[in-house]
Amino acid sequence: MRLEKLLAHTGHGTRSEIKRMMKTGTVSVNGRPVKDGGMQVDPTRDEIAVDGEAIFYREFIYIMMNKPQGVISATEDTRERTVIDLLDPEHRQFEPFPVGRLDKDTEGLLLLTNDGKLAHNLLSPRKHVPKTYFAEIEGQVTEEDRQSFAKGVALDDGYVTMPAELVILKSGAPEYGELSKIELTIMEGKFHQVKRMFQAVGKNVVYLKRLSMGPLQLDEHLAAGSCRELTAEELHELQQSGQSGK
Repeated sequence: MRLEKLLAHTGHGTRSEIKRMMKTGTVSVNGRPVKDGGMQVDPTRDEIAVDGEAIFYREFIYIMMNKPQGVISATEDTRERTVIDLLDPEHRQFEPFPVGRLDKDTEGLLLLTNDGKLAHNLLSPRKHVPKTYFAEIEGQVTEEDRQSFAKGVALDDGYVTMPAELVILKSGAPEYGELSKIELTIMEGKFHQVKRMFQAVGKNVVYLKRLSMGPLQLDEHLAAGSCRELTAEELHELQQSGQSGK
């Protein structure tokens, strides 16, 4: 790995800032000052220090975000604000990306990482990693809907979904303007899937929030638009889920 890239990933500034810093001779590799940012180093074997303080490198980062409405699940966009824009510079320098997508008007749990292998495992249709959502529905959600979802419903393009678990928290009364409240667990991630599933049974989703992805639960203390790194336990469980698809 290039030395300047390692320093950037460990929060020591932008590439231009690091180049200026290296000219002062404050960066050392194995005890010797180094001014060449292009120098190849092995972070697992070489001793790298800045101002005499040892640098500990990590390759991957894993971030839980409570995505707010109004931002898109993308790494960059010329017109819209993205979830990457919500990250601190210390997290952005790892160049993370969202694992899967939440619609612009959908909020809740979003995982961001630069670990492509884990992302692939979590998103692979063969893994069947469950995702649970809370939703408010325009219309009365019934036991018949629950049974339909349990069998799988045909979407507008003819695709029949895998069986999904629908829990009715409140069956609203449309005549009084009441919304139904539900939790839905799906095993796949088709485009606008939750909204399209309810459209298939003649109802509309007016509010949608993702609560979990595999074993990873949205931190209830995480405000909308905020994020934190996963704990070691959360990461271990998520990695196990990605491998087993449970």
